[in-house]
Amino acid sequence: MRGRRSAGLRHALLRWLVLGVAVALWEVVARVHGSVYFPPPGRIARHAHELWFSGPVRHGFLSEAAVADILPSLGRMGAGFGLAAVAGIALGVAVGRSRSAYALCNPVLQFARAVPPPALVPVFVVVLDFGTPMQIASIAFSAVWPVLINTAEGARNTDPLRLDVAAVLRLNPVERLCFLILPSALPRIFAGLRLSLSLSLILMVFSELLPGTANGIGFTLTDAQTRSDLLTVWAALVLLGALGHLLNTGLLAVEKRLVGSGRATA
Repeated sequence: MRGRRSAGLRHALLRWLVLGVAVALWEVVARVHGSVYFPPPGRIARHAHELWFSGPVRHGFLSEAAVADILPSLGRMGAGFGLAAVAGIALGVAVGRSRSAYALCNPVLQFARAVPPPALVPVFVVVLDFGTPMQIASIAFSAVWPVLINTAEGARNTDPLRLDVAAVLRLNPVERLCFLILPSALPRIFAGLRLSLSLSLILMVFSELLPGTANGIGFTLTDAQTRSDLLTVWAALVLLGALGHLLNTGLLAVEKRLVGSGRATA
């Protein structure tokens, strides 16, 4: 156990070392080159701090710009991802536990998964018009497929021997679902959730680039681009990368808690 912890610590330190070296190289090259299009990360970090994280302590250091830009984006992404997760898990279990339903639905699911998510946004604009409902609907519809397909595969591959034991023990359908099917499918479910989370972040930004949006990180990115405010553009890009990493790390921590580090997806 102690050797495993020390190996994990060394691995974490090595990852942070690689990140530090990459940032340092970026800083040196940017300062030597002196291009206005590629500012050094130090300037980007200071600008991001002044723009979003220089607020009062009682507000968690969030500035008015952060409340106006970051929180609405996270709200849209969270709503879309939550709807996709609930619908994907529920439909995935239903499809995966029925051979006929899986055989009938699998071609449709594979087709829907292959459609590029941004290509569906214009369809939702026509149906729902511009605004938050369209953004949430486009995120949820595009992010549901990885969860649904992975959940269906996980439920479908439940160990038959365990199902026989459940039949011998006379477990009812709810008990089979809670104590057998879902625990067996959890690794595949979380694999789908992590893909869905990445898609939700991408779709959140893309939907905020469209006309009719008045706030959000995507709107800030577009507005800064039209004003040639390159520091804000870079700050928004770095913020998106940091948010994606933090959200993925949080989901991975939940996965390890529920599934176990030995079975967690990479």
